Amino acid sequence: MSLRRFDDDHVPDEETPFLPDQEVPPDSKPSRTPLPIVQISILLTAWLAESIISNSISPYLNQLVRELPDVGGDARKVGYYTGIIVSLRYAAEAATSFQWNRLSDHVGRKPVLLSCLVGTTLSILLFGLSRSFWALALSRCLHGAVMGHIGVVKSMTAELTDETNAARGFSMPPVAWSLGYVIGPLIGGILSRPQDRWPHIFSHPFWADYPYFLPCLVAAAFACLSLVITRLYLEETLNSRPSEELQLARPNSSVPQGDACDSPDLAMTSNESNKPLPLRSVLTKPVVVTTANYAMLALLYSVAGSYIPLVWSTPVEYGGLDLNPASIGLWLSVYGGMGGFFQLVFFSYFVSRFGLRRVFVFSIASCAVIYALFPFENLAVAGGGPNFVVWLLIILQVSSLCIFDMGYGAMNMYVSSAAPNRRSLGTVNGLSHVANSVVSAVGPAAADWLFAFSLTHNILGGKFAYIVLLGVVCGELGLSTQLPKNTWARRREE
Repeated sequence: MSLRRFDDDHVPDEETPFLPDQEVPPDSKPSRTPLPIVQISILLTAWLAESIISNSISPYLNQLVRELPDVGGDARKVGYYTGIIVSLRYAAEAATSFQWNRLSDHVGRKPVLLSCLVGTTLSILLFGLSRSFWALALSRCLHGAVMGHIGVVKSMTAELTDETNAARGFSMPPVAWSLGYVIGPLIGGILSRPQDRWPHIFSHPFWADYPYFLPCLVAAAFACLSLVITRLYLEETLNSRPSEELQLARPNSSVPQGDACDSPDLAMTSNESNKPLPLRSVLTKPVVVTTANYAMLALLYSVAGSYIPLVWSTPVEYGGLDLNPASIGLWLSVYGGMGGFFQLVFFSYFVSRFGLRRVFVFSIASCAVIYALFPFENLAVAGGGPNFVVWLLIILQVSSLCIFDMGYGAMNMYVSSAAPNRRSLGTVNGLSHVANSVVSAVGPAAADWLFAFSLTHNILGGKFAYIVLLGVVCGELGLSTQLPKNTWARRREE
């Protein structure tokens, strides 16, 4: 049996015409393959641990930075320093994630996953023990340098699913991430500065010297638990099906065997599909277009993730809401719970009902709502209006963020279907992860700088940053038109 992959310049044989939106007869639709729940659940523990660690610092990061001697308590400078910290983490991630994922194509997924979990645990412990700006920055760099397991989890998810259950399988990592968004902010918001909340328990001088170590310690415990479970029970997926092919063609699509085998670009034997490809062969049009859209999605998401705690914690007179870390943690946890429910219940249905590209475009459009609501929230607080108006605006913003999360599930399906063969899945996920990391390194720093610049120079009343971000959203909406209506595997030339 050969692997058939259709590119833009391939037209099916006239004897077997195929229309792009042609419905497959009901009796020819393949039955949905059951998900390997146990193995996917083990993978989700790694995703959950990473989400908890990443999100546990959000409620108190801006307060921590404000208390640093380098900042001197100036609220207007917080955006500059937090932007640098976030960007350095993503810069380290961009420098190493491709190598981690490429390595997983050669030595296996599980060794890479375990190594990254060890590094993640150490990084959050060092973060809690940091007492200077550069110590914080170095701990975040370490965290970014061992973030390669995110792409590895995506590769393993793709190898554990097929075309009949991929939407369901790829809806689960965002659910685990959302659950971490519930647990992480609660850990960070409630357990930070424990000597102030529970002085009779945390009376030792250590807790006054390191007031943010407790949430880091608890977050590290989740990573340790995932490390143990993964080591004992996770099965390697890279060579689990060596005789099978990465079936990229649409099930039951008819293609003449001769046409498929005439070109090496359109057919691969099972032996060829089990060999890693050189990087140049991986950089096909589907991979490039998908990576570009992934980068823009990551840019918009990282900026939104940076702005929400920044704006919410900023004093009202500087355009924020002046929320304390506990309140920020609570609202982020609400988002996590809503987002997990939304992904689990609606994502798979929306993909089957409306198509992958429409789901992705709708998620990008929801990002415009997120950015547009920031000035209205500030106006509601500054104007002394009823509290329920502020809460309604925050709920609307959090709901839009839940919709925006669907973009990652859709993009993960595009990435996996763009891979030329099974043994290039890690490389393709590595490329997308590098693009994610690069824009996430530049984006939050530039956006936080733009936010601070708009405030200090009072450009459009401090709202200039939001206008720029809305323009970026419009640019990504245009770029998304280059994606196929469904996965790359199902794309056909009319």
